[in-house]
Amino acid sequence: MAKMTDVAKLAGVSPSTVSRVLAGGDAVTADKKQKVLMAVEKLNYRPNRLARNLRKLETKTVVVVVPDISNPFFYEIIRGMERVAQAKGYHVLLGDTQLNKQMEIEYIELVRDKLADGVILLVAQNPQEHIIEASKGLPIVVACAFIDGDDIPTVNIDHFNSAIDMVNHLVSLGHRRIAYISGPLKNNRLSSFRFEGYCQGLFQNQIEIEKQFIVEGNFTIECGYDKGRELMELPTKPTAIFAANDEMAIGAIKAIKELGYKVPEDIAVVGFDDIKLSAYIEPPLTTVAQPKQQIGAEAMEVLLRCINNETLSSQEIILDSELIVRESCGSHLRHT
Repeated sequence: MAKMTDVAKLAGVSPSTVSRVLAGGDAVTADKKQKVLMAVEKLNYRPNRLARNLRKLETKTVVVVVPDISNPFFYEIIRGMERVAQAKGYHVLLGDTQLNKQMEIEYIELVRDKLADGVILLVAQNPQEHIIEASKGLPIVVACAFIDGDDIPTVNIDHFNSAIDMVNHLVSLGHRRIAYISGPLKNNRLSSFRFEGYCQGLFQNQIEIEKQFIVEGNFTIECGYDKGRELMELPTKPTAIFAANDEMAIGAIKAIKELGYKVPEDIAVVGFDDIKLSAYIEPPLTTVAQPKQQIGAEAMEVLLRCINNETLSSQEIILDSELIVRESCGSHLRHT
């Protein structure tokens, strides 16, 4: 295997010149740079990245921690992150915690152990005080979750007002018995904000909150199926179900159909996130679209600025969401 000294000898330059050329430095003449690059190609030389990283105390790798890699919501967010990272010469290492809180902390520790330069948490699982303690002094960004204080940058949409908009839309169609399948509410502020938006939407429309219409889920299709059946077996059925994410909404639609009801003729169903499948199920799902690739790109841009000790214009980035109206909630209420 060729060494840097072999490249230097063939190019007729010093090893330090070879190092500067490979590092992209400008303090090398065009002639010497050309000789070095030709020597590299001829010898098929591959730089020792580990040695370079040890010298510079950087890995050019960032960790993106995902609570559940099987959730299609994260796919486009990760694509947005990778696009920015690759353009800046960084590699993305994915960490799937499988909803394990300890694994989330261990991925953060990779940065402290100098095995990665920074970390992005997607929907943090641990209580925020644990995240703050584990990440002290480290480049870290939280996306699609909320952390109080000014130490950890976050990238989100306005979940509270987006949920209000969805309730207002359902009310505009004539619905007043609107059920809600929430995400996990304990230590999950994203779920809490969406749930609070649902409650505020009912309040603003002078609709009483009915406890039997509120069930707590876990963001999975299976849970949406179970909770959908539960709501449809109530003596007084809702006329609409608002699920806190699209997967639960899709599960609820399956349950509703199996029970012999039609969507939206018998009951409307709406979701949140606008995953790709939402446009292709039958009927297509009305939902709140998050700008997923933009969330990923913004989170990565912020993280790389943190890694390079650059000043951030804001610790909290709030992006716009969009209400996507499809056939799952119909054009008006057909029953009471």
